Amino acid sequence: MQIIPLENTLYMLIPIVIVGYFYYKWIYDAKEIAYASLRMFSQLLLIGYVLEFLFQSGSLYLGVFIVLFMVSVSSLIALRSLKKKGLVEYFHVFGAIAIGGTFNLMIVLALVLDLESLYVPMVMIPLAGMIYANAMNAVAICAERFEHESLSHDYEKARFFAFKAAMIPQVNVLLAVGLVSLPGMMTGQILSGISPLIAARYQIVVMAMVLGSAGISAILFLIWQKNKI
Repeated sequence: MQIIPLENTLYMLIPIVIVGYFYYKWIYDAKEIAYASLRMFSQLLLIGYVLEFLFQSGSLYLGVFIVLFMVSVSSLIALRSLKKKGLVEYFHVFGAIAIGGTFNLMIVLALVLDLESLYVPMVMIPLAGMIYANAMNAVAICAERFEHESLSHDYEKARFFAFKAAMIPQVNVLLAVGLVSLPGMMTGQILSGISPLIAARYQIVVMAMVLGSAGISAILFLIWQKNKI
């Protein structure tokens, strides 16, 4: 697989600068894109070093800590769009992401993949990252929409709008995959020389995993909101 020199990644600043310029001109915010991009670059470079150490150490305790850290941070990010950000809201988001994501992660590790052990860091950590990130996005959309709709609708109507909104990106991805886009895992495997047929099987697992974790997390969050209206 082609190795990208570190300095070559700087060329990707060109489209970021273009987007940032129009974000500033149209939304009047000069900092958000720059801040988010800087965090993305620094966080990915840092996590590269962390994963190198994690893969070499093979420590189960460190792996569990990384997973808990993922869930904790994703829960904080999911709360950004809510006006009310108390401990109750945080634990609802945390619980939804943790349970919905971990349930799907365990199915993949225990039943789908033929692993010698459930804990293989180079398998579990990347899968956990994909799962919890998608659960985070679904819960964030669901929570924001539910909070808005609950101001003018009863629980069932607010739940309808919130769950539908959370599922639109997930369903769109399922409809488009293979026809409009080749997703990241499949593309990466093909670039590394793996047969497209094998790569397709892995991508099917990932797409089902993403839909399941997002959907179950959103369902749990909405169930826990029933008595709040």
